[in-house]
Amino acid sequence: MDGQMQLKQWIETSRNIVFFGGAGVSTESGIPDFRSQDGLYNQQYKYPPETIISHSFYLKNPEEFYRFYKNKMLFPEARPNAAHFALAKLEQEGKLKAVITQNIDGLHQAAGSREVLELHGSVHRNYCTRCGKFYSMEDVIKADGIPRCDCGGIIKPDVVLYEEGLDMETLNKAVAYISDADMLIVGGTSLTVYPAAGLIDYYRGSRLALINKTVTPMDSRANLVISGKIGEILGSIVL
Repeated sequence: MDGQMQLKQWIETSRNIVFFGGAGVSTESGIPDFRSQDGLYNQQYKYPPETIISHSFYLKNPEEFYRFYKNKMLFPEARPNAAHFALAKLEQEGKLKAVITQNIDGLHQAAGSREVLELHGSVHRNYCTRCGKFYSMEDVIKADGIPRCDCGGIIKPDVVLYEEGLDMETLNKAVAYISDADMLIVGGTSLTVYPAAGLIDYYRGSRLALINKTVTPMDSRANLVISGKIGEILGSIVL
């Protein structure tokens, strides 16, 4: 049986699927992958992206941080692709219990997914660091330079920067979902970013399906490895 047929059969016969995804889920929506050949890491900025989107850099140089953030991390025109819609459909059918994502673009929710655990936060949530007032992504885009609140405080995106810890409540929920899953689909992630990549260790079943364009350090542990674009693969099986 070929990989896609096997995947289809597992999806059809599973009742507690969890999806864990990374940047590759959004590349088909036109959002570049940080670590790919044509991704942000290979573009010229005065500092490497890891430095610019770190907590200490944000505090020291918010102007340069926001110049990069608005140019390279906000994609207001992006729309969900077949992968997002396929996962939303599986949730509506009662098969998929949760989407756990490393992405910050909100495209899973835009496609209709309800139970989405955002390990790295979301560009759609922004808060004043002084008074806590909420601001949208559009507010941040419209702001000239550093976005500021009516109270004068700096607005910070609810995005996990380098040097910042993940939200423990979100992490614990992700662990619980993965531990209970009868099938775990991992897609569009190189599985090199920790602690997120370590979540796979909590899966106890025998239906670990890995869908990615390139090899990952976890390929040997997966029960099924499919190489390709996740939107095309999930779309052809589910939609």
